[in-house]
Amino acid sequence: MNRISAGTMARTVILALALINQILTAAGKPIINISDDTVNTLISTGFTVVSAVWAWWKNNSFTSVAVKADRYKKELASK
Repeated sequence: MNRISAGTMARTVILALALINQILTAAGKPIINISDDTVNTLISTGFTVVSAVWAWWKNNSFTSVAVKADRYKKELASK
């Protein structure tokens, strides 16, 4: 039997809440009352977190030895 993953279920619930809130907001009765400042802060924080994680995850070679090691690794991978 196929089971729905937790990620699929969470995304579906969040989408449903967003759609319901959007419809109610258009009708003048939002269930999630968020100010523009809060939205701005959330987007800014999200961008900062994503860029920080991405920068941390990537291999950042700063020393000349690390740069040479990266070149050597690429050479090995291309063989």
